[in-house]
Amino acid sequence: MGEDAKTHRLIDIKLDEKTLVRRAPEVEHERAIAIYDLLEENYFRPDGGFTGPYGLVIRLEDNRLLFNIADQGGQHLTEVALPMTPFRTIIKDYFLICESYYTAIKRATPSQIEAIDVGRRGLHNEGSALLRERLAGKIDLDHETARRLFTLVCILHIRG
Repeated sequence: MGEDAKTHRLIDIKLDEKTLVRRAPEVEHERAIAIYDLLEENYFRPDGGFTGPYGLVIRLEDNRLLFNIADQGGQHLTEVALPMTPFRTIIKDYFLICESYYTAIKRATPSQIEAIDVGRRGLHNEGSALLRERLAGKIDLDHETARRLFTLVCILHIRG
C-alpha cells in the first residue's frame, strides 16, 4: 500500500442520527455493505493539508449535509457542510426506483428486474457525481468512495 493510500483514506465511518429509525432489512443491508466496502477501499482527502487516515461522521442538520472529519485518534480536524437542496430530486427519484426494484425482485421477470436495476445504478451514479462535484475543493474523493458515501447520504434521509 503506497503512502497516499495509507494516509488519504477513511478508517471509521458513522452516521449520526438524531433518532433511531427502524429501517427495512434491505436498507440496513445496504448501509452495512456501503460502510464495509468504504472501509475496505476508499480515497478520501480533505482540503487543508491534514494527515490521515480519517474518521468520518455524516449527519443532516438544518437542511445541510455535514461531514465531521477527525484524525485516527478521534481528534476533530474539520467540518464540511453542503446544502441538501441540490440532492433532493435525485434522492427522491432514487428512493422511488429502489422501491420499484425491491418490489420487482419479488414478482418481475429477470429482464424487468435488470431494466429497473440499470435505472437504479444510473441514478446512483448521478447522485455520486453530484456529491463529488459539490465536494470539489473541500474533499477529494474517487468515484467508488463517492458512490458509497451517496448510499449513506440516502440512508440518512429515511424517516421511520
